[in-house]
Amino acid sequence: MSLLEEVVLDLERHSAQEGWDTAPKLYALVESAELRRAEPELADDLGLPADADTLAALEQPALPEQGGVEDALATIAWPEAVAGCALVIERVVLPPDAEDEIPEDEKEAASWAAEHPKREDVRMVVGVLRDGTRHSALRLRRHDTDDEVLVGPDLVPALADALIATFEPDEPTQQA
Repeated sequence: MSLLEEVVLDLERHSAQEGWDTAPKLYALVESAELRRAEPELADDLGLPADADTLAALEQPALPEQGGVEDALATIAWPEAVAGCALVIERVVLPPDAEDEIPEDEKEAASWAAEHPKREDVRMVVGVLRDGTRHSALRLRRHDTDDEVLVGPDLVPALADALIATFEPDEPTQQA
């Protein structure tokens, strides 16, 4: 199992212990050796052994509530010491046949989706590394057991792409 897979599963299990209906959480993924070198006290506080070869998940400040997660991710730039990042987020998923019924008003749509009889509550943990490596874990509320967590590299490709984009250098804007 890769270091990224391990940290994604650890974050998923930690999130499961916290329960459902939580705000999205963003984590910087830092190689334990780098963390020990740059922040030895923090590494000690986290209980990282001196010879640990892991990725430490460092929770970041809460994402802004307005504008959505995607907009917040578009504003993030990581320092070089950050090897990757991970996001834990819950979403309501509806069957494809429900898409034609969704109200146009955003508030109405959210309320409608929350009460839809075929809705699925899903917790997604998506982790990426600077080199484009990705891994995900999905837990459905109605199948809320550790042995029914779905895992794989491409379970939530759009979200993984948005996370990978946080490592891309900003392109200079051209003035007219």
